[in-house]
Amino acid sequence: MQKTIGVLTAMNVEYRHVAAMLQDTEKVQSGPQEIMTGFLGEDNKVVLLQCGIGKTNAASGVTNLIMKCHPDYIISTGVAGGIDVGLDVMDIVIGKEVCYHDVYCGDNYDPGQVQGLPTLFKGDERLVGLATALKTDVRIVPGMICTGDQFISNHDELKVIKDKYPQGLAVDMESAAIAQVCHLWNIPFLSFRIISDTPGVTAHFEQYLNFWDTMADKSFAVTKEFLSKI
Repeated sequence: MQKTIGVLTAMNVEYRHVAAMLQDTEKVQSGPQEIMTGFLGEDNKVVLLQCGIGKTNAASGVTNLIMKCHPDYIISTGVAGGIDVGLDVMDIVIGKEVCYHDVYCGDNYDPGQVQGLPTLFKGDERLVGLATALKTDVRIVPGMICTGDQFISNHDELKVIKDKYPQGLAVDMESAAIAQVCHLWNIPFLSFRIISDTPGVTAHFEQYLNFWDTMADKSFAVTKEFLSKI
């Protein structure tokens, strides 16, 4: 039975890697955003949208994708910064839990909790299982992804997040916003993020650039394998 998988990326370089996986592609304009439709194997129809960077762009993009394409699953993919000493560039973090690191609604609520919503958004159990069962030499680690409207670039910023969420593995700028919308619409969701850099290290930006120059193709091949398994 054919399934429709909604995939969101923030940046154009991520979008191009996912678009290259698809066959029989078509594009349609939906409001201010363009949606690419294509196929990955016989049973998986993929609807791909580049939402842009940050929480507002992410929430707008996933809502557009839901209303226009009615996907069965939604995946947030692309890169993230690693904030745990056990992670290396090219590792993949599976968002077993996703949270906001920059939300505060008062002392009556947990750090990161939006009033009336869960503190943590859970990744879909079936999707987590599929991702962690992949046979690949790229390391796949299930855990927590922390989202905020900040590009984390130094050790002090990283420490603030890590102190608040000691179990946090990675930071990005979109996943929790997408997870929140999927929670409201009751759509299975997973964040599937490749570690492109580790904030706080010496030559952090050079590390990020080196990922795109030398490692991205192999990392996104794992993304393709995951999408094919859904």
